[in-house]
Amino acid sequence: MGAITRRHDHSSSSGGGGMSGMGGMGGMGGMAGTNMFQSTNIALAETYWYIIVGVLALMVAIRLVNYYDFRQRLRNRASTSTNSPTKPANGFLQAWATLTAVGREMSYPQLYVPARFFSWATPPPLGRILVLLIYWAVIIGMMTTNAIIKDGLFWERIGFRNAWVTVTQLPLLYLLASKSSVLSFISGISYERLNWMHRWVARTMFVTASVHGWHFWNEYAIAGLTQDLLEIMPMVYYGIAAWTLLLWSCISTFAPLRQWCYELFVIQHILTAVIFLWVIYVHIPSYARYNLWFAIAALCFDRFCRTFMLVWQNIKFRPNKARCKGGQRIGHQAQVSTIGDSTTAITIKDVHFRWRPGQHLYLWMPRVGPVEAHPYTIACAHQLPDTCICNSIQLIVRKHDGFSKRLHKFASETQGSEKKRTCTVFVHGPYGNPPRWDVYETLILISASTGTSFTLPILESVLQAKRAICTKRIDFLLAAKKGDEIDYYIERLHEAIGKARDLGIELRVHVAVTGTPSTRTRNRSPDSFSEKEGLRSQTIGATSSTCAMMESGKCCASSSVDIETSVDERSPKPRGGSSASVDSHVHHSSTRPDIRSFIRSAVEETGGETSVVVCGGKSLVAGARNCVAQLSDERAVHKGTGAQGIHLHVEEYCF
Repeated sequence: MGAITRRHDHSSSSGGGGMSGMGGMGGMGGMAGTNMFQSTNIALAETYWYIIVGVLALMVAIRLVNYYDFRQRLRNRASTSTNSPTKPANGFLQAWATLTAVGREMSYPQLYVPARFFSWATPPPLGRILVLLIYWAVIIGMMTTNAIIKDGLFWERIGFRNAWVTVTQLPLLYLLASKSSVLSFISGISYERLNWMHRWVARTMFVTASVHGWHFWNEYAIAGLTQDLLEIMPMVYYGIAAWTLLLWSCISTFAPLRQWCYELFVIQHILTAVIFLWVIYVHIPSYARYNLWFAIAALCFDRFCRTFMLVWQNIKFRPNKARCKGGQRIGHQAQVSTIGDSTTAITIKDVHFRWRPGQHLYLWMPRVGPVEAHPYTIACAHQLPDTCICNSIQLIVRKHDGFSKRLHKFASETQGSEKKRTCTVFVHGPYGNPPRWDVYETLILISASTGTSFTLPILESVLQAKRAICTKRIDFLLAAKKGDEIDYYIERLHEAIGKARDLGIELRVHVAVTGTPSTRTRNRSPDSFSEKEGLRSQTIGATSSTCAMMESGKCCASSSVDIETSVDERSPKPRGGSSASVDSHVHHSSTRPDIRSFIRSAVEETGGETSVVVCGGKSLVAGARNCVAQLSDERAVHKGTGAQGIHLHVEEYCF
């Protein structure tokens, strides 16, 4: 593929160099007709970025309207005369709610591929598909507008056009890959929720680059000058190299290969991205390199912000030794412990930054993974200032392969040998921009196994709110195959139930263990519980994320405590049955939960807007998406029936 010029014209500089069919990035070549093509192509490139800016402006407008809506709800909640503060307060908000409901119904549905080894091929939800179709319509329009003309310049015109279309997308590709991106800052959408678009932009670039290179190559093949092209235009080789790198990047990002050895994938992907930029620099002409510099600037800005955050969050220039483990100057002291046979708890002590429920951070533990940093959801909400003197973070890590397996082995060995179970770790974050959770009348929190690390902090944060909130009811569903996996979460749910009762919030907890129940649940008889006396649970080696039960002056991150519970933990009934606790707010089941019925019952009983939060695998997420979309359509939400909106927020186990 190459920046192809006619043979008698190859030494001409009238076009300003050659941006060849680099396969991976567009091609503009020095030829007599380049100036004629260039003005049109540059105009289309400018239009592309005008569209991007317009989309960002629309997202800003949506954020502003939602901000106004949420403030109005909280003001209405402060007024005792308003029973349902989440209902639209005026005509404008009612119209906005209707538009929002229509958009949700269009964007939520998702087709799930249930085949065991092909679930990774599950297509994106309908909303993302619609975004892709719009994006492809723009790209196809740029590829073809005034370009398909059967004349002597047909091959070159399309070749140059697709070169520009490809290279114009380069900055967007690197902006979408950045963790500290201006796109995330403006749109309010976190980088991990933009990463899917990053992959599809790369695939789109591969298509346009292939069209670009094929038209140039075909022109020379028809003229029988292919060998001459390779001899006189060495930049063609760089174009082929760029196309090959882009092809490899597209292939390697498919889920099976990406998950096969994630650490190796990350290393090779970073190297490929850097080499790709160098090959593009050699391949394209100077007048098109502003796209390259834009991409390099995005990459450098992201790395600068991440490095600054790493230093600021892990180096204490003036450590406060009076605080909990606050005398450590470099890094943070972390305590690791095992929870069952497949889960590890990490308590990172004395961090000096704040976070919101639903955010995550990157953990670097040199003792276990010298060159690896992995993202984990922060599994606790902020502590109340008057109950704890330190600021600690907890992470719950499920054992798989690689780092998580070595981490669990390290925690098991240190516990078994009674060694000191602490080590130095480094963090950077937090990342993520989760929505507000206190502006909905009903919260439905659904999680599978360690997905509870995402939903449980949301519950705790709502219960810790210091001002009036809209939430009146919370339904919490926790499902797992093994009871030992969720014992840690059950302890914290017991605390939450008592706190919700004190605040007047109705909290219903459903626990479904479809496989082996926990040892404590299995061994406990129905009459071993006395509601009056309570029940003292055995500590599980990991500390609680809340400090309400601690004495003033003690630290929640450095002590293990027994947790008083007031919830019955009866032996589960045979498969197919369930048992409710004494306070009728906790239900235990040994059957697979019916997500559709769980969501429907809560939605139909509420008088205001509902938020459904789901964290789990593809099957659970797709089922929740389809259920919410169907329920919203059946109830004709905000379409004159009086039915209120249903918001959905989903998180999958991996990016």
